[in-house]
Amino acid sequence: MELDKKNKIVVSCSPGLDIALSHELEGLGFEIIKADPKAVTISGDFNDVMKLNYMLRSGNRVLWHIASFRAIHPNHLYKNAKKIPWEEILKEDGYFSIDSFIKNKFIRDTRFGNLKLKDAIADRFIEKMDKRPDTGSSKDQAVVFMYWMNEEVELYIDTSGQSIAKHGYRKNPGTAPLMENLAAAIINESKWDRKSHFINPMCGSGTLAIEAALMAVGNFPGKFRTNYSFQHLKSYKASDWKNLKNEIDSEKEVNKLGFKIIASDNNRQALSIARDNAKFAGVDHLIDFKVCAFGETEIPDGSGVVVFNPEYGERMGEVSQLENTYQQIGDFFKQQCKGYFGYIFTGNLELAKKVGLRTKRRLPFYNGKIECRLLEYELY
Repeated sequence: MELDKKNKIVVSCSPGLDIALSHELEGLGFEIIKADPKAVTISGDFNDVMKLNYMLRSGNRVLWHIASFRAIHPNHLYKNAKKIPWEEILKEDGYFSIDSFIKNKFIRDTRFGNLKLKDAIADRFIEKMDKRPDTGSSKDQAVVFMYWMNEEVELYIDTSGQSIAKHGYRKNPGTAPLMENLAAAIINESKWDRKSHFINPMCGSGTLAIEAALMAVGNFPGKFRTNYSFQHLKSYKASDWKNLKNEIDSEKEVNKLGFKIIASDNNRQALSIARDNAKFAGVDHLIDFKVCAFGETEIPDGSGVVVFNPEYGERMGEVSQLENTYQQIGDFFKQQCKGYFGYIFTGNLELAKKVGLRTKRRLPFYNGKIECRLLEYELY
């Protein structure tokens, strides 16, 4: 496994986050080879793999390409997978699990395909090393990922293991929380420049405001995580990982910003959860929390963004109640947010019509399985 050699890297993402992820990868200096709704392909060495796991805010998993081959039948999978020098990749006294996406006429249950691959790896180890690693379903050590579409197989090391979509600071998610990777993507796709005010009324458990504060001081999700799959590979060197983190982290304490990050909510309990999450993330001192109706949220002089993530009205009878809320958000934008960019993230475009303002951009997203839009308003 040549760590300093450039290789294919696939970064998976939640459905619809490929555009935001592509922009984030380009911002980190990577050239996009291919982008699909659930993954973005780039090229890089193993140092880049570690860097991506540490720094990415909108990705799910970082996959390091191992091999590609044709396999019509499970026996072909076994034969080809056994040729791969797994003893150079995995530890003989370690542990690995297998994850997969399989669409092949001979495989009715992905567990059978996974078992065939596991057998090939284990038998290779017995032949070459006279011993083999343990295996199981836990993804807290080495993880092999198989993508088998019809007759084409691609094998990867899932270098993340547990998904990097969760950023690790949210000890209490609250009700109907926005996932951290989605919140980061929303902010990155907005026109916030990280130098002007960031206002988040109806903040709920505070994920948008916390992600904004982390971006403002240059803290990355990897600061909150201690274990990745790549740390359990044979060629991993703890010194390389430590040096990379030291190089990325500025280690300087930021006590004050030159602009405001404001998070408000009329639910005292939700705001208490937001404060606790911000404290664990180390940015509670950078966010002004206020218990109030969104219409009473402070909008400082100057410029910046105002970001709402209101309810969508997913259950019967809720939509009519929310019509007034969306109308009031539009009034709030018009009357109090001049000079700002306004944003509404919603899964209900009919309700969005009640805002009464012309959108400048409508960016597609998904929140779970719900098709959503990030609506942008330029507030003159």
